[in-house]
Amino acid sequence: MSQKRFVLCSAAALLAVAVACSKSPQSPASPTTTVDVSGNAAPDGSTLKVTAPTPQSPVNSAIVETVVLVAGTSTAQFPGVSLPPLAYEFEVKNGAGTTICAATVTTSGGTVTAAPACTVTPDTAYTWIVRASLGTAKSSWSAPATFRTPATPAAPAGGFITGNEIFDPFLDGKSVGDASGTRFVKDKGIQFLSHESRVRYQFAAPLQAGEMSVMVTGIDEGSAGDKTKVFVMQEGGGNDITDNDYRMTVEQRGRSYSTPGAVTWRIIMGDADEHKGRIFDGDRRVPTGGLSDERWYFWKFTWGTRATLELREDGPKGRVLYTSSRGTGSFAYRPTPHFLYLGSPVGRGGPADASLPGAIYKNLWVSAKPRPVFPGE
Repeated sequence: MSQKRFVLCSAAALLAVAVACSKSPQSPASPTTTVDVSGNAAPDGSTLKVTAPTPQSPVNSAIVETVVLVAGTSTAQFPGVSLPPLAYEFEVKNGAGTTICAATVTTSGGTVTAAPACTVTPDTAYTWIVRASLGTAKSSWSAPATFRTPATPAAPAGGFITGNEIFDPFLDGKSVGDASGTRFVKDKGIQFLSHESRVRYQFAAPLQAGEMSVMVTGIDEGSAGDKTKVFVMQEGGGNDITDNDYRMTVEQRGRSYSTPGAVTWRIIMGDADEHKGRIFDGDRRVPTGGLSDERWYFWKFTWGTRATLELREDGPKGRVLYTSSRGTGSFAYRPTPHFLYLGSPVGRGGPADASLPGAIYKNLWVSAKPRPVFPGE
């Protein structure tokens, strides 16, 4: 049979009489089975003989906070052809035409929705396209659609804690948290005076996915302590954080540790029993070039279906010194009540495993929303 023609053979006919289709088949009056709609490549390289999907949302440079793509599904190019469920391949591209994320979804409905895991920049234009596929056969790409990300909001004036959100710049000698063993340093932030120092916050309901990010100075591999903590979260305010069922610790090891200055993290998703598979640890290593106690560093921990720690020099846009990420499966992070600390309460490891003496904090943000732009960052 010529490869330029489509195979329009009924599976029932093949099984019943085991005969090949004619080179000039007649269109069946009412097809009852799925057929092959692949063939030789068209001029655009497509090999699946269906229409290109149609982008529906977002289009026309609509502003979106979350990248969720919706398209109309493909139909066969010839009447009377019943299609099997098709896969739909989505790609999102930046201004340079580079694909920054992609997703594939299978459906037989009238629309298809994809939510690719994109890392996007505020106030930036992006393009997305989609095509259908069946095995190795591909349709034409859709016409490109466009969207923009919103501009990052400016940081609000003054601190607050409300719902599942904390904004605490530590300006003017004030904090919205419960501070203990600290002092304010003019034009810098809040300083910890001992291992027992900390700032405590509580959410009315657990924040199951979000970020906790803050600027810190005054720490390096010479800082006092052993398994010292930059910030932590846990269930309840008085439990030992070491085996708390919802422990989250971001750590910078002190000079008493075997590898001074090493950074690591741990999150427990509901059960501290090491046999239950709910304990997730980040890489433990010294950041690139080490840290200086005279420099500011940006620490950002995000959690949800993945947990990630990112450490940058000077601020949120500075050079990356450390990053470590792990999937956390289908477990939900829901400590009740949900407590958060800059530093850490003293656990069974003693004060040397708690907070970092001398550390200065500013510009704390905890939320499911993106971090706003703080002055000077």
